[in-house]
Amino acid sequence: MMNNRYGKLASLVYHLDKPVGRSFGDVEYYLERLHGTSGPILEPAVGTGRILIPLLQAGLDISGFDLSQEMLDYCHRELELRSLTTQLQLAGFTDFTAGRPLEAIVVPAGSFQLLDSFEQGMAALSRFHASLKPGGRLLLDLDPVAAILSVHPGMRTWSAAPHGLITLNATALDKDYCAQVSREMHRYELWEHGVLLETQLEQFSLRWWGVQELRMALEQVGFGEIVISGGYQYGKTPQDTDGIISFEARKL
Repeated sequence: MMNNRYGKLASLVYHLDKPVGRSFGDVEYYLERLHGTSGPILEPAVGTGRILIPLLQAGLDISGFDLSQEMLDYCHRELELRSLTTQLQLAGFTDFTAGRPLEAIVVPAGSFQLLDSFEQGMAALSRFHASLKPGGRLLLDLDPVAAILSVHPGMRTWSAAPHGLITLNATALDKDYCAQVSREMHRYELWEHGVLLETQLEQFSLRWWGVQELRMALEQVGFGEIVISGGYQYGKTPQDTDGIISFEARKL
């Protein structure tokens, strides 16, 4: 079973739950931080285009990649609905190709934590660094450790026309405190008039990073001028009450 697969039903749930343009403060934050950026921008784990499309509509030269073809299919459709075009690549954090030196890389919504080992995380940071032009920026969000550790899995439902309902049952598997990884099993079910049409199982894992751990990791691969911000307020020292922690670092 593939980890963090985002297959057919998981992608549909993401599309319903986090439609294009829905913001948690991140869309506005990245529009402000990237204002005036004229060079190419890349969004890893672009998903269905929730953030990529508003940035593209703002005139930024942004492309993306994702490991899930199903997520990319939704993103392609959302682009077509708006008569927008950009390059989308089926790839992961450690095997994507940039094609040209990048001005910025944007990793919102804690997507970086889908890499569930330290080694994968370091490999991705190294690849980000290699893909940026000198002086280029990496902008990356982390969920706070407390937010990951305090999750209580359960059931959620979504209306899914033309079918009746999608249910998601999340069951905690384990928390590996040495590896800093939390694992759950997600069971997606598609229902119509009370009849079960389809079931999919996916293991979902997140690795948590300490704030100073990630700072040192960024420095180790060659980033500097690191600014760590809390709650999408640039330059604000993160607090325990912040729902997100943002890093901005420049390729030296």
